[in-house]
Amino acid sequence: MDWKIELIPVPVTDVDRAKAFYERVGFHADHDHRVREGLRFVQLTPPGSACSIVLGEGITEKAPGTQEIQVVVADAGAARAQLTEAGVDASEVDPQPWGNFVYFTDPDGNSWSLQGLESRPNG
Repeated sequence: MDWKIELIPVPVTDVDRAKAFYERVGFHADHDHRVREGLRFVQLTPPGSACSIVLGEGITEKAPGTQEIQVVVADAGAARAQLTEAGVDASEVDPQPWGNFVYFTDPDGNSWSLQGLESRPNG
């Protein structure tokens, strides 16, 4: 039986600001629905990913800025260029024996690391 990660909650202080940030860096806005007062569900998917993030109101008890997420990309340098072209403050490429890394944070301080792995599908 396959186990596939589907959705990762990302705690934010301003849903619309966070949604705009993730769309600017290339995430697709799949869903934005206010279920009821106090519950808004915004699902965004990174390019080429089978797993999405969810942000909104009433989604998680985690404090904004505490989520850490790592994703795999085919080319860390190209991913960095895409981020900087979108106005995101991304680190320089950090070469490690297990891949090349680029780091950035969203407006709330949630941390992202992009691991460049040329030898894996989707990265």
